[in-house]
Amino acid sequence: MDSEGTAPVPSRRRLLKGAALATVPYALLSGTRAAAQDRAVDHPAVDHPALDRTALGYPTLDWQPASASNYSRSSRPTAYPVDYVVVHVTQETYADTLSIFRDPEKQVSAHYVVRSSDGHVAQCVREADIAWHAGNWDYNTRSIGIEHEGWVDRPEYFTNALYEQSARLTAAICTAYGIPKDRTHIIAHHEVPGSDHTDPGPFWDWTRYIRLVNFA
Repeated sequence: MDSEGTAPVPSRRRLLKGAALATVPYALLSGTRAAAQDRAVDHPAVDHPALDRTALGYPTLDWQPASASNYSRSSRPTAYPVDYVVVHVTQETYADTLSIFRDPEKQVSAHYVVRSSDGHVAQCVREADIAWHAGNWDYNTRSIGIEHEGWVDRPEYFTNALYEQSARLTAAICTAYGIPKDRTHIIAHHEVPGSDHTDPGPFWDWTRYIRLVNFA
């Protein structure tokens, strides 16, 4: 089980167990910190600052907050360095994944979720905070977690839009924190020490993805 100091922090082992949760309107996090942050995401122009994303068919990255019970408040990169981007696959639909992250009983979250059909990106946890996504507390503290809608054995979910929008987001994160844009620092969930997951699975095209990240 992950932990911060002496306080237990749940692992990601129960992530996305197949619960068919209904999508519900999200509630903004309470407190002045959340109120100050609910108007903007960490990377509002991940597509390209000079492009009209709506005209090009790219939806806006938006704020879809996880329950405050599902992540740890922090002040990264001051409290912890950010060294990795961890690539996940949801094993759920986009809508159900967001519902799971909003459910305080699930004790799981990721910073971002990318939709398969159009590459739409939802931010669920601020990058300054620690999402519970990797199943390893040390890696949670030092990484940004990106979930991708789909299943590890269904490559049709890994669309051009999903790859392209995710790569733009990862490139922006790497630039912001000085993370090298390579496979040593952009890693699969199954590569996290102690992980019992297999995502993103054998159909994820790493060569293509890293190339897109470097050309974003």
